[in-house]
Amino acid sequence: MGSSHSFPCPTLPSSQSTPLFLSPKPITKFPIPIHQNPSKPTIMAQSSLPTSSFSPFKCKSGDLESVEGNLGFEIHAIEEDMVEKMVYDALVWCSLNGLLVGDRAVERSGTLPGVGMVHAPFSLLPMSFPASRWKQACELAPIFNELFDRISLDAKFLQDSLSRTKKVDEFTSRLLDIHSKMIEINKIEEIRLGLHRSDYMLDVQTNRLLQVEFNTISSSFPGLSCLVSKLHRNLLHHYGSHLGLDHSKVPENAAVDKIAEALAKAWTEYNNPRAVVLFVVQLEERNIRTLTEIDALAELLPDGTLTVNGETVAIVYFRAGYTPADYPSEAEWKARLLIEQSSAVKCPSVAYHLAGTKKIQQELAKPGVLERFVDDKNDVEKLRKCFTGLWSLDNSDIVAHAIEKPDLYVMKPQREGGGNNIYGDDVRETLLRLSEEQSEEDAAYILMQRIFPLVFPAFLIRDGICHKDHALSELGVYGAYLRNKENVIANEQCGYLMRTKVSSSNEGGVAAGFAVLDTTSQIVIKAQVLTAAAIDVILIAVDNRISEFALST
Repeated sequence: MGSSHSFPCPTLPSSQSTPLFLSPKPITKFPIPIHQNPSKPTIMAQSSLPTSSFSPFKCKSGDLESVEGNLGFEIHAIEEDMVEKMVYDALVWCSLNGLLVGDRAVERSGTLPGVGMVHAPFSLLPMSFPASRWKQACELAPIFNELFDRISLDAKFLQDSLSRTKKVDEFTSRLLDIHSKMIEINKIEEIRLGLHRSDYMLDVQTNRLLQVEFNTISSSFPGLSCLVSKLHRNLLHHYGSHLGLDHSKVPENAAVDKIAEALAKAWTEYNNPRAVVLFVVQLEERNIRTLTEIDALAELLPDGTLTVNGETVAIVYFRAGYTPADYPSEAEWKARLLIEQSSAVKCPSVAYHLAGTKKIQQELAKPGVLERFVDDKNDVEKLRKCFTGLWSLDNSDIVAHAIEKPDLYVMKPQREGGGNNIYGDDVRETLLRLSEEQSEEDAAYILMQRIFPLVFPAFLIRDGICHKDHALSELGVYGAYLRNKENVIANEQCGYLMRTKVSSSNEGGVAAGFAVLDTTSQIVIKAQVLTAAAIDVILIAVDNRISEFALST
């Protein structure tokens, strides 16, 4: 998606044990500068990023050692002077190597090259991640690619699964209407291109890699994620010996090259050397064309060729179109329909777009549904192993449990882009309201088991300021799938995205200001170390029996 997706985070009660971060002053919700030397990077004892009403996760002293040992180094042992040097060197590296984004505070940003740029938010050091779980996520990519291509071809499954949602969700309804029109005219997408990202969290209670969601439209940050990988390798090359970290353990990231290669192969399959690749963007991005401009400039020729401003379009890549805000008038919907009717390769087509909805994710978790699309039993088992609990709101037992224990669930609408999910007491209030109203609005949501990832200390850099805070991470693995009729041209894992955010925030969007870009350092974790880190979580959430409960309903 456009902005980084939101992702569930633990909202565990505070304990009386020692916090992960020790500050010379009481921790408040306001940032506390450790120093104020204007010639040096500013370091905050606690982040000024958005916070929630829940207390930060705290560990006992013994657990602190286990958590930091799990990370491969002790963050508290890093001297402040070294942190300042690393932050300064990192900011210089960002400026020299293009790890930059437009600065919305600068009015002319985006109108002229190089005007109004600021470094992208990033983590100073890579987040350690179990090598076995990393391998698992990478091996799942081609299986998921094939699965969602097959789902996109099953028009009945898409229409039936989203039929109730269509009645209460206008945005999904409009997409389904376009899909229905393509069915009526027997529109066949001979060349199908999928550029995906599957997002995961490592659940400390079960030591399982669990899928948060699967993105089929505007899978963001392949370019910047590659640069962050290079940044971390560079920093650890210079400072790794002092920290006990090996720069070679940070995986190289070829996401941007692999995705560009997939686009180039799709362009080749279109077989018109004069055709162009069209990027559809949101208004404020100002880099190619908006749906509004396409409506004004596009033309559909009798043979199905799409032209924009007189140029033949081979591929339409949607950097926008995943949120209702991208369709402020009928003009944008007309443009989306025109694109769908054309012979241009869509990334994604409307069928692929619908396949990536939360409702379809929930449907796939039902017994026997995966077997409809996946022939290999081993692949089915691999997919199902990463699924978390997912339910529709017509499951009265699950709804009752969610009302009783709302912190164990996340409530998700059919939306992308972050800031849409419902957490905590809001889950209970929303479910009670829907129950009282007896409306069909419940079809607009799904319930998802809340994932409790490891919380660890981190340095997060945003706007030149270093925030030292509790953090947690989400791993996204990119995948590319290209098919021309029966010929599969590409089906591969192609890079990764690691996002890290303060643990006190429910939301996780990088562009929205909640998270930063990160990478991973590969480690082999002994089972007893992970268990030690998870003990406090299990004791605090001892009544969490969601897996057993799901089996009994």
